[in-house]
Amino acid sequence: MKFTAAVFLLILLTSCGQSINKVLKNPDPQYKLRMAEQYYANKKYVQAQQVYEDIMPLFRGQPEFEDIYYKYAYTAYNQKDYLNAENLFKGYLEIYSTSARAEEVDYMRSYTFYMQSPKAALDQTATLKAIGMFQTFINTHPGSARNKEATVLIDQLRQKLEVKDMKAAQLYFDIGQFRAAAVAFNTMLNQYADTEKADQYKLMAIKSYFRFAEMSVEERKGERFEKVIEEANDFMDRFPESPLVKEVQQFVTSSKNNLKIYSNEPVKTST
Repeated sequence: MKFTAAVFLLILLTSCGQSINKVLKNPDPQYKLRMAEQYYANKKYVQAQQVYEDIMPLFRGQPEFEDIYYKYAYTAYNQKDYLNAENLFKGYLEIYSTSARAEEVDYMRSYTFYMQSPKAALDQTATLKAIGMFQTFINTHPGSARNKEATVLIDQLRQKLEVKDMKAAQLYFDIGQFRAAAVAFNTMLNQYADTEKADQYKLMAIKSYFRFAEMSVEERKGERFEKVIEEANDFMDRFPESPLVKEVQQFVTSSKNNLKIYSNEPVKTST
């Protein structure tokens, strides 16, 4: 008789189900613990989780409980149930704050938020939480070998936030909300001071202020073209060697020409 893959899988799952039920029905806690350890060692985390959960009340207050709780938390993590894993890691730290494993578990609690961090276009609550948790870990464990990796992960998470903020600022520009775009791009310079795209963000702020000035009513154009020149001067101070300097100078020239038309004030000198 030939078995299809689906039939074979059904038989296998039924067999596994019968096996775990047999373990759970056994009255011997030590036997259950040995089976949970075996499932865990063989990376059968679903079965290990079930058995650990069953025996935890039986071992509470006993020496074995710490190891059971530790591995129970990891069964959730290894099934990518990061929300539950974070809660379990937190619970472990509350009970065993002085354990030799506390540093590892503290790091893994932070890491669960990293794993929950979504794509840049989505809500970044988990990303912000992960950054805060990793930074707290670094501050709490200054000599930890894990701090180097934590710093790398913080940088990755901040880059994701930067991408999200950049897209939001660009969207303001694309839909014609130029003043909001200018403010957003300038804000990014403060929030991401070490970004390699700082001169690009500043240029976009200048472009945004220029378009805002162009679209303003005539009696406001003068002061708003002056704002463009002010932002351009700030660019020159910050990024004198930027390859974008020539483009910035073009906005200065255009703004000065407009000032001759719309302002009776003396034209500010560009750097």
